[in-house]
Amino acid sequence: MEALKFNCALRNFRGRGGLAVSGRISPGLKPSPPEILCSYRIVLRKMGTTPSPICREFISVEGNDIYSRSRPDGIRFRLVSYNILAQVYVKSSLFPHSPSPCLRWKARSHSILSVLKNFGADFLCLQEVDEYDSFYKEHMERLGYSSIYVQRSGQKRDGCGIFYKPDSAELVLEENIEYNDLVNSVQDGDVLGADEQDDVLTKGNRGAELKNGSALKKAADERGDPNDPRVRLKRDCVGIIAAFKLKDPPHHVVVVANTHLYWDPEWADVKLAQAKYLLSRLAQFKELVSNRLECIPSVIVAGDFNSTPGDKVYQYLISGNSSLAPVVECLEDIPIPLCSVYAFTKGEPQFTNCTPGFTGTLDYIFFSPNDNIKPVSFLELPDPDSPDVAEGLPNYSHPSDHLPIGAEFEITGE
Repeated sequence: MEALKFNCALRNFRGRGGLAVSGRISPGLKPSPPEILCSYRIVLRKMGTTPSPICREFISVEGNDIYSRSRPDGIRFRLVSYNILAQVYVKSSLFPHSPSPCLRWKARSHSILSVLKNFGADFLCLQEVDEYDSFYKEHMERLGYSSIYVQRSGQKRDGCGIFYKPDSAELVLEENIEYNDLVNSVQDGDVLGADEQDDVLTKGNRGAELKNGSALKKAADERGDPNDPRVRLKRDCVGIIAAFKLKDPPHHVVVVANTHLYWDPEWADVKLAQAKYLLSRLAQFKELVSNRLECIPSVIVAGDFNSTPGDKVYQYLISGNSSLAPVVECLEDIPIPLCSVYAFTKGEPQFTNCTPGFTGTLDYIFFSPNDNIKPVSFLELPDPDSPDVAEGLPNYSHPSDHLPIGAEFEITGE
């Protein structure tokens, strides 16, 4: 029986894929040079390498690219925040839209390292870091980063880490934040006010519309009795705060906080309590640093806040910024005024988390605008119609279901 004939041109083939030819020559045909049309049985076979992850550029606030901006007026450093998606949460049932190969640990881990390396950041605030001791600590050291890390409470395997370049900054002081400490505040009344305690007892904001794509990461039966505030506030979430002395003169001190708040949109009261505790601890830490080092440190707060712009957590975090007073209702006095980098420079991104179940902004970098600090550039994010995010994350272009955000800061007025 004659072989199935396909007309094909076999010339120099370049690209990520390849063309493999198999089968036998049809009867009556003589072999022909590959430069001319021929009749062969052909089979397409992927022969190229896996596509590399996409790393976008930092865009100058001045409107030019980061490399053509004006000469710096002070010390500059770059900080990136990124929820890298803990491998323990990576299951095909949770991410059925993602190509199976890009969910495997070997592929994801190396893609994440590639992305982190290309940022050229002085500070990396990473959330959902698992395999810290077995992988990230050593591999990031090879890239020139030292690190501090806090693992989540209970049986959780992931946590938050701050990775920094020792040739850019010296670690001076650090503290861990255990949001489970809020359980004690219900009895002591130190953190939660009467309204917040009532919210906890009534199971919080059940009308929340947010549908986080990571919601399946935690089974409902692990929550315990939601009517018990001691159970409700025990979410095993953590954060980490550190003071760094920049190596460049005049050796300005920067306080960096990295955190990951609770995910459930229906438990908005818990996230708000965590945000209040974060700023309370941050204010105490800043005062400690100020007294010990006799300085006025700048403050940056980064992380996955699992809260969209405009909700109670976001409103609370920026409500102390007097420049936003006309448009933001000040819920109460807060310890440290904060401003979002992206809101300050170009407006909050349309999304930082992208899955078929939910696409929206959950990640932020805040800074205290009262300090001698300003963002001079920000990390570009894709548009919703960009091909690399069209089918949802993670994928070959992005190894996490979140996108990295970042900024370069300038310290002036020393």
